[in-house]
Amino acid sequence: MSGERSGETGGKEFSRVFEVLRDRIADGTYPLGSRLPSQRELAEGFGVSRDTVQRVTNELRYGGWIMSRQGSGMYVSRVVTPKRAPSGTPSGTRPGWAVTLGPIISQAFEQSEVTLDVYTLTSESLDMHIRVQNERIRTNEISPQSIALRMLLPSEGLDVPYPRAKDDPDDPRLRDRLNDLTSRHTSSVRRILRALELEGLVPSVQLEIRHVELTPTFKLYLLNGTDALHALYEPVERLIELDDGSEILAVDVLGFGAALTHYVRGEAGSYGASSVDNMQSWFDSVWNLLAR
Repeated sequence: MSGERSGETGGKEFSRVFEVLRDRIADGTYPLGSRLPSQRELAEGFGVSRDTVQRVTNELRYGGWIMSRQGSGMYVSRVVTPKRAPSGTPSGTRPGWAVTLGPIISQAFEQSEVTLDVYTLTSESLDMHIRVQNERIRTNEISPQSIALRMLLPSEGLDVPYPRAKDDPDDPRLRDRLNDLTSRHTSSVRRILRALELEGLVPSVQLEIRHVELTPTFKLYLLNGTDALHALYEPVERLIELDDGSEILAVDVLGFGAALTHYVRGEAGSYGASSVDNMQSWFDSVWNLLAR
C-alpha cells in the first residue's frame, strides 16, 4: 500500500468518492439495475483505500442508492435524475442545473457556527448528509464550534396521502414503514450529533424536533441564514419492498437525492434575499404557532 493511502484520513476522500459515485448514479453513468465496479476497481480508480470505498458503498446502500447481491456485487437500486432549472430562472438561484443538497450542506458545515432549519416528510436525506459531515468532523477536515438544528416533521398519526398501496389505499403496512423509516433516521441524526458533543468534537450542539399537522408537499432547508433550498415532492408509482421481502405497488413521492432550487441571500432587495427571508418567515411561523 502506498504512503498516500496508508496516511489517508478518509474525510475528504470519503466525501469526494461519495459525491462522484452518487452523481454517476444520478446522471445515468451507472443506470438503474446496472452493476457497479468492484471495490478493488473503485479504490484503484479513485486512488483511495478499499476501506474508504467500503464506507462509501455502505452509505450508498444505507440510503437506498445501491443494493448488494451475494456473490454477484453491487447494483444500482435507485435513480434520481437532476433537472435543469427553467429558462428565465431568477438571479437569486443557481443557474443551469438545479443543485443537490450535498455540496451546499458541506459548505454550510465549513462555518464555525452552523444553523439548519429543515422541513421534510422524513429525515432520510438529512441523516445521509449528517453522516457525511460527521466523517469530515472526525477526520479534522472541518471543525464547527456549534451546530443548531431545528427539524419539522409531520405528526406520526397524520393521514398522509403517500406512500399508499395503489390497489388498497387502506393497507397499513406502508404507513407503518413510513413511521419506522422516519423514526430510524431521526434517531440516527440525534445519536450522531449527541456523540459529537459528548466527545468534545463540537463544543455546542442543539437539536430540537417538532411535529406538525401538515402534509409536506415540498422539502425545505435553510442554512446559516444565507441559503435556502426548496424542492417539490414529485408523486410517482413504484414498487416498495417491505422488510419481509414482499413488494407493494405504491404511489409515493421522490425526496431522497432530489434536485433542489437554491436561493442565496444577496444584496438587500434582491430576489435571493427576499426568497430566503420569506422561507425563513414561513418556517418560523409554523415552528412557533403550529408545531408541537
